[in-house]
Amino acid sequence: MEATPRPAVSIVIPTHTEQRWSSLVRTVAAVKSQQYTPAEIVVVVDHNPALYRRARRDLGGVTVLENLYSQGVSGNRNTGAFHTSTSLIAFVDDDVIMDTDWLGNLVAPFADPQVIGAGGGITPAWEGPEPRWMPEEFLWAVGGSYAGLPTTTSRVRNVWSAGMVVRREAFLAVGGFRTGFGKLGSQNRPEDTELCLRMSGLNGGHWMYVPDAVIRHEVPAERSTFGWFVRRCYAEGRGKVAMAGLLDGSESLGSERDYLRSLPKAVIRNLLAAGRGRGLHHALKAGGVLAGVAAAGWGGVVETVTARRAQSRLETVGATR
Repeated sequence: MEATPRPAVSIVIPTHTEQRWSSLVRTVAAVKSQQYTPAEIVVVVDHNPALYRRARRDLGGVTVLENLYSQGVSGNRNTGAFHTSTSLIAFVDDDVIMDTDWLGNLVAPFADPQVIGAGGGITPAWEGPEPRWMPEEFLWAVGGSYAGLPTTTSRVRNVWSAGMVVRREAFLAVGGFRTGFGKLGSQNRPEDTELCLRMSGLNGGHWMYVPDAVIRHEVPAERSTFGWFVRRCYAEGRGKVAMAGLLDGSESLGSERDYLRSLPKAVIRNLLAAGRGRGLHHALKAGGVLAGVAAAGWGGVVETVTARRAQSRLETVGATR
């Protein structure tokens, strides 16, 4: 019996600033070292002519493009994805590295034709010491896999664009990432979750989480402060409410509600550990959970009020015409 041919994969790496040049070089090297050889590596530069010229000059063996859409990571990824022609498209951020079996592990679930995408585990690579107050349940705030995710390959609602593979046909059918919705400056919208929901809603296909397909995601020192953590949680709260407004309302937030229901256990567990003399850091982690929930909740309130005011203004303008 002849072996089933392996699907071809292109890898898209968005980038936007020279400050990440050394990280980008490491990411490209890690991608080139994959045992499952990618058909093409595409680096897309987000409206930065100097960085584009440098990448064209100094990055050998890759295709370098400029973002064809408005500034932002969603258009940046779409530019690279729409350029490719392979049946599978992988996305990785420009500040990650991975072992040589990463891509092969992530492609394996696509033997099931119902799988439209897959994502792997993400380990934070702290520039400095890991904050003692950081709850494992909130590692998503620094781009990491958080406590409560499956420990074996499992079906999930969504994965993360720091390291994901999508089936090209389904990706193109929904128009790719939603441009104008994503990470830009202080705005942080869950463009990857929003994409996952639209793709799975298209024809009932599903996503797989592959914890053994691990990437290490750099966490700069400035992102390990408590102030940054609170701001990030606030932005996530706003982003999830904004996402719900684009899709099917609160029905798209079922996973978030399940996640919130699990957090009281994390608070109690850490407080008990602190009370039993296992370390003050457990009390700090309990406080981190409470602070993260409060910040995200406040962000959701602000986004809800902002959206209602915007809708009210539109209705007022429409009534005066």
